Amino acid sequence: MKFYPLDLAQLIKEGDIDGIYALVISKIPQIVAAAAIIVVGFIASNLIGKLVVKGMQAKGVDPSIHSFIRTIVTLILKFVFVLSAFSTLGIDVNSFVTALGAAGVTAGIGLQSSISQFASGIQILVNHPFKSGDYIDVGNVSGKVHEIKIMYTVLITVDNKRVIIPNSYITSNNIINYNAEDRRRLDLVFSVSYDADIARTKQVIRKVIEKNNLILTDPEPIIAVKEHAASSVNIACLIWCPADEYWNVFYYMQEEIKLAFDENGISIPYGQLDVHITKE
Repeated sequence: MKFYPLDLAQLIKEGDIDGIYALVISKIPQIVAAAAIIVVGFIASNLIGKLVVKGMQAKGVDPSIHSFIRTIVTLILKFVFVLSAFSTLGIDVNSFVTALGAAGVTAGIGLQSSISQFASGIQILVNHPFKSGDYIDVGNVSGKVHEIKIMYTVLITVDNKRVIIPNSYITSNNIINYNAEDRRRLDLVFSVSYDADIARTKQVIRKVIEKNNLILTDPEPIIAVKEHAASSVNIACLIWCPADEYWNVFYYMQEEIKLAFDENGISIPYGQLDVHITKE
């Protein structure tokens, strides 16, 4: 498929160097105009991309997808400006788009993985299963969502490691979003000796809960005997807190319950085994 104007194609076929030179000179205004369209168009595309980001920020759109949207908008605009430049040069744009489409199909066969990543990125953008700042589990990876890119998503782990996950991996696995709801339940189990007063133990646990304003009273905390284990009575403690405060409440309960049990003489038993020896 030839994209040259007919006269240039003929001159090239004939090897007429002087003719080609004369034609190029005559086309200088169109060449300059095409170059100007591309330069100005690319600058304008980048500027519009920045304006789109500012608009999303003003509307409170999730920051994690700003880069994604900006890239899409910029690429589309640049492609439009390139087609406009080709049209200025007298190149058949329709033929160019057709040839580009054919080339795209051929390239797509070898770039199936990349296309899958891109399609998955669009899927994440449309379905919006998480937002920036959410703590999620995806397969065997967990962390806070930092940024959503066209081909991948960036997570930051609790120990501040940057994890880059292909978008196709995210869309093909179960996603657990711990921040999708504003409240989260914390399930704890505290073991006490069989000699402990259960009613008093439950009262001590409740007092620890009541001292922390981060622990919600609606739904009401549940404190109950969960099981009679081999060496202890296990007390279940189910409490609700704001999703963002989950770990603060978790560590508070672990420390304060131990201190409260010590203060009230409630023992936390070690694993033990009773051995009975009989004489034959």
